[in-house]
Order: sequence, then structure tokens, then C-alpha cells
Amino acid sequence: MLDGVVRFPPEFAARYRAEGYWEDRSLRETFGELFARHADRVAIIDRDRHVTYAQLDERATRLALNLLDAGLRPLDRVVVQLPNIVEFAYLYFALQKIGCIPIMALPTHRFREMSQFVELSGAVACVTPDTARDFDYRDLVRRIRDSSKTLRLGIVLGAAPEGFLSLSELVERPSERSARELKSIVIDPDDPALFQLSGGTTGVPKLIPRTHNDYIYNSKMAAAVTGVGPDKILLNVLPPAHNLPLACPGMQGYFLHGGKVVLAQSTRSEDIFALIERHRVTHIAVVPALLIRLINDPSIKRFDLSSLQVIQSGGQRLQPEVRRRTKELIPSVTVQENFGMAEGMLMFVRFDDPEDVRMETVGRPVSPDDEVRLVDDDDNEVAPGEVGEFLARGPYTLRGYYGVPEYNARAFTTDGFYRSGDLMRRHPSGNYMVEGRKKDLINRGGEKISAEEIENLILMHPAVQNVACVPMPDPVLGERMCAYVILRKGAALTLQELVAFLMNEEIAKHKLPERLEILDDFPLSPFGKVSKKDLTERIARKLKEEGRI
Repeated sequence: MLDGVVRFPPEFAARYRAEGYWEDRSLRETFGELFARHADRVAIIDRDRHVTYAQLDERATRLALNLLDAGLRPLDRVVVQLPNIVEFAYLYFALQKIGCIPIMALPTHRFREMSQFVELSGAVACVTPDTARDFDYRDLVRRIRDSSKTLRLGIVLGAAPEGFLSLSELVERPSERSARELKSIVIDPDDPALFQLSGGTTGVPKLIPRTHNDYIYNSKMAAAVTGVGPDKILLNVLPPAHNLPLACPGMQGYFLHGGKVVLAQSTRSEDIFALIERHRVTHIAVVPALLIRLINDPSIKRFDLSSLQVIQSGGQRLQPEVRRRTKELIPSVTVQENFGMAEGMLMFVRFDDPEDVRMETVGRPVSPDDEVRLVDDDDNEVAPGEVGEFLARGPYTLRGYYGVPEYNARAFTTDGFYRSGDLMRRHPSGNYMVEGRKKDLINRGGEKISAEEIENLILMHPAVQNVACVPMPDPVLGERMCAYVILRKGAALTLQELVAFLMNEEIAKHKLPERLEILDDFPLSPFGKVSKKDLTERIARKLKEEGRI
């Protein structure tokens, strides 16, 4: 077991094995068998590239052997930052073949986040594009490598300058090694297959170890409640490293059943509609902000979307009116809401739930051994129907973040329940309803932003005396960030100036505040702390008065 990973307690692991949830097989073994079984079927469509399961396996194997030649070894950590292209799949399964652990970064992450991932994990390699729009990822990797004690390899999709390797060349180049070497690499199914990312509330990212045992089970159970089968076709529009499009059921879930995954490089409505029509897509996973944009685009009526059966919505609460309007425009479709977290626990509304339950709730857990508690501030379980913090434990929910025992002592109960920070209510049907958040996070279109991280950066501005970042309601993204600021005497500050300052700190653009409010003092709670609840209510009232919500 990799040092720093929190194991499941032996008695729980024994039960999960006895119940058949954990099969003690690695992703390499599981998907190797499936790729051979479905060899001639098309696995992935990426623009004009149609890749069969056999071709996917062959290219991932070749890449794996070349990565061994490049010096990668089992349990090495590799930061993966690729867009929605077939090379992502080649790399993901290549790393599984040699027992390396990918860290699932997003294309929007910049130096601040990427350097943290490398430092926290001890990563030895980064795999990125060469450039995208006006950003040079090669320069980013050079800077991290110059300051890192562990990072050795920079691998880029596209032109590889001196000191870098080309991902495309590693995929295509024949290896002198034999594929039989891969079978000699021992992979412990209780080791992490990958690290997902959690923003946390402290501003420092947390690494979420997802083991081979729990992640395969995760995808199997998600596939079981979303109607996945060999004749189903998923359109992947969201960033491929996200837990939802990767494994809930995502690419993994469709490959488990011999299904097909179509990759979208664009989120333009007309491009998405065209892919659905062209490939007779049956399933698509979205966040509410994207679905709202799709159904409000007039071009939707120009395309044949009748193949579409399921729109899976996650990341934030979906309003019932959006579901009703979607059904009017695409009569063949069911909008299926789910609630999940990269830490594990998944809840889905079931297709046979009554309409009122489908409209009002985010579903119920997918595993018989998922355990849920709703508790008050003293960890006492709340009465039925009351709101409490959502705690989770189960066969695919982590028992601790990687390498942070002090933080884990706060993030988990003594008996191993994960404190999600989400406030929920149990519906009489047994499903759950989201009622808000306890953690100081802003949910911008499904991307969770740590308010503390941005506050700490804003406090570095010479004009700022104090700051509080809060969510403000948005009809499309759900929430955006508003920065309430107290200025130093005689100072002035505009939103444009603040954003320019933060951009110099090299953070992802989705973390930038989108409104600036200047105050002389902050409202305080009875305990003398800044009352973010009052600030949140204040900006909501102001937006309503302005006619923005």
C-alpha cells in the first residue's frame, strides 16, 4: 500500500469482499478482459477517429511499454491534464497497465494548482497539451520542474520541445519490450488506481485515493441505475478527468458493458446537437448550467434528437422547470438527477420513482451497503424530515484523504463517516433533498471553489483590509462568487483591477470573483465572526432588486 493512503478497516473490507462488491481485481485486469471480449466493437469516437476496443488496448499497451522505457514505475504519480480526446483514454489505461497513479487535473488548472498537485503527491511526471489558445503548458511544466524535488518528466500532446516527450509519439512508437512484461507487474487492488481532486475548504487541494476495488464497483453500480448496456452510446461533453464523466458511470461504466463513448471537443449547443444526431447518442451527462443553455438555444429544433434517452444531471441542484422544459423539447428523454462526490458516495433518482419524487429529490444511494447519517452540529442524528449534515460511509467512499492525517481527523468521524459538508433532508420516499452547504464552498456550475483560497489571495492586495467571498445566486450557473471587501483608508479598487491582480497569481479562471462589493464593516455573528449568511442574503436581495434573478 502506498504510504499516506488510509485503508478501509479490515472488518469492513472483509464484508465488502464477502458481499461481492470488491472483486480483488485491478482496473488493468478488469478492462483487459473486456477489451478482448469486445475487440471488434467501436469503443470511442473522437471526431473522425473511430477506435475499436482492440485498438484502444493495443495503443494503451504500446504507450505503457514506452512509459516504462521513459522511467515510470508502479505507484509513481502522474499529473494528467488533457482535454476531451482519445489520447486521454490511451494514457489512462496505459497508466493502469503499469500500476502508475494518475492525478486527475483539469485543463483549466494553472501554475498555482498544478504545483500543489505535484508537491502533495510527489508526482514524477506531468502530461499536458503543448498549448491551448494563448496558454503554454510547456512553460508551466518547466517552471514546476525547476522548483520540484520529484518531477522529472514532461510529456506533451503536440510538439515536444527539448526536455519533453511527445505523447503521440509514445502511443505510436513500437517498443522493444514484450507486452508480457506488463503481466509481471503486481498491482494491489487496495492501492489507489487514481487520485481525484477535492477543493476542500482550506484552499489547499486534497487528493482523493480511489482504489481499484472501490472504483470498479463505483462504475458498476452507477451503470446499473442509468440503463447502460452494449447498445448505449454516451456523449462525453464534460472534462474527462471529472468523476462524473469518467466513472459515474462515464467512460468506465460504458466500457464495462461494451458500449460506445463519443467525445465532444466543443460545448457549443449546435456542435452538441450535431453529435447527438450524427451518432444516435442515447445518453449524455451534463451540469445544470449546460442543460439550461442547451434547451434555451433556438437551434435545438433543427436537429433530430430522438435517439436521446437519458440526460444525467449532476454537480448542483436542477430546478423542476428545467426538467419539464427539457421533456417538452425532447419527448424521448428522461432527465435523471444524481448527487455524487469524488470522495465516493453516489445517489441517483431511479427511473421508476414517482414524478413528484423525481422532481423534488436528488435520489438515494446506489449500494445496499451505503450508510448515511444526517446530523446536527453535535453529531446527533436529526429527527426524520429535518435538515442535517450529510455523512457517508460505504464500499466506495474513502476513509481518508492522501497524506493529511490532521485534516482527516476533522473531515471524518471517529467511526469512519465522511463529513460531506452538504445539508440534506430525507424525503418520505427514502430519497434525499439538498438544502444547502455547511462547508465554505461556492458551487459555480458544478465546480466547487474554496472561498478561503480566494480570500487569502485577495488579502494580498495592498488596497484590501479584509474580505469575505460568498455565493450569489445565478439562474444558469447556480452560484457565482461575490467578493465583499473592506478597503484600507484612502484606497480604491474596481472589479477589473481585482481580477487582474488575481490573474497574476495564476489560478484557474473559474475561481475569479464576478462581483465586488465594498463595505465599511462586515456583519458579525453572535460569536463575533463574519456572518457570511447575512452577506449571502444581502447580495441575493440586491440582485433581486436589480432584476438579475
